[in-house]
Amino acid sequence: MPDPNGFLRYGRRMPARRPVPVRIMDWREVYPSADDELIREQAGRCMDCGIPFCHEGCPLGNRIPDWNDLVRTGNWNAAIQSLHSTNNFPEFTGRLCPAPCEASCVLAIADDAVTIKQVEVEIINRAYVNGRVRPQPAATPSGKTVAVVGSGPAGLAAAQQLARAGHTVTVYERDDAIGGLLRYGIPDFKLEKHHIDARVEQLLAEGVTFRTGVNVGVDVPAAQLRAEHDAVLLATGALAGRDTDTPGRELSGIHMAMAHLAQSNVAVAGGAQPEITAAGKHVVIIGGGDTGADCLGVAHRQGAASVLQLDRYPQPPDARDEARDPWPTWPWILRNYAAHEEGGERAFSVAVQRFVGDDQGRVRAIVLVDVIVERVNGRGVVTEVAGTEREVPADLVLLAIGFEGTDATEALAQLGLSRSPRGTVECGPDWQTPAEGVFVAGDAHKGASLIVWAIAEGRSAAAAIHRYLGGEGSLPAPVAPSSRPLIPA
Repeated sequence: MPDPNGFLRYGRRMPARRPVPVRIMDWREVYPSADDELIREQAGRCMDCGIPFCHEGCPLGNRIPDWNDLVRTGNWNAAIQSLHSTNNFPEFTGRLCPAPCEASCVLAIADDAVTIKQVEVEIINRAYVNGRVRPQPAATPSGKTVAVVGSGPAGLAAAQQLARAGHTVTVYERDDAIGGLLRYGIPDFKLEKHHIDARVEQLLAEGVTFRTGVNVGVDVPAAQLRAEHDAVLLATGALAGRDTDTPGRELSGIHMAMAHLAQSNVAVAGGAQPEITAAGKHVVIIGGGDTGADCLGVAHRQGAASVLQLDRYPQPPDARDEARDPWPTWPWILRNYAAHEEGGERAFSVAVQRFVGDDQGRVRAIVLVDVIVERVNGRGVVTEVAGTEREVPADLVLLAIGFEGTDATEALAQLGLSRSPRGTVECGPDWQTPAEGVFVAGDAHKGASLIVWAIAEGRSAAAAIHRYLGGEGSLPAPVAPSSRPLIPA
């Protein structure tokens, strides 16, 4: 049983981040691994609630109270077994997920939530050190083949589930390396790429084949792929970035955030130096979310002269407003990422009125204006505050204002599929699109969302494909296509 007094004896405590002056000189992860005493103490705060609402916050159905108590008692081997039973890649979620499970932790009603995410990542850290992450190849091949298009978390989770069920799986990735957004989008200071490489090695040993540098619909016709495989899964993500028509957008020096992040990752991996760099520049990041914070951390490490991150919404409160966001829903609060303690400024309730260029056609400044955002018929209506215009220097502007859905338009057209008004690919209750034998999962289906949702959808689509192929038994399917998260996407 859990420690009935653990949450009374210990407060919430996180391991210390690496010092700012040290970490901005390299690209290594911000958090070092925590010691056993700290993690076992924090796991002991879990109350093993009669109704664990953390399960509701996590679409994977992670058995959080179970592995918390296993960690508390030092049973790390059983903890990784419990964790892996619902989550293919806890080293990814434990580093990148914003942890809706913690927002719905029962302890959070009157205290600080259990550090669920940190306990999770420490379980998988120790599993790797202790050799507990091993290939699990299928004993008997099914004779069926599946093509997975896209190697992000949804595609990799589906590939692993299907391979372990005995199907022959080939993953097609248009980039030159496996990982999707994990590889060329998430900075190394949040996720060092050796974590991806380790999982790729495991998947190879389980029989998965990877084909990189293949853009399905361009390099290989989608119809050919469908003809060569018994089923196809589209897990192409939602990388079509949202742009702006703000006057002056045509000026050079204004870029989509993902282009900046991807080029940085290539350079960190030993590839070409980035064409889009913050070195010595006054950087303005438009967008207050995760992507904007990632750009902020990259700008610091590239040596920006200054960084300003803009958010058109008011500054959120520090604590949950129960009237607005009652527990256990995802609260609208001020989220300070590690990058924010490294420098830069944030401005709330502002918008760019126009971009200002120099005589060479390059952006040199932005005209900023205060705004009021009101909800009208469910939509945000932005009103500028007269007399608040001011000019701010800007040599590099990064647009981190969201995504408009999947950009795999050639493949969709060749399969007779189209994007929904949200830019996604729709499917039936069995995850199958209107094209026979073609399934969809992850952000390509849901829109830009959380890594836990990508893995959950990948696992669920794999279960549907397994049934479609007549596979023996059943695979776990944690979510249905109509599922809605407690945390907004």
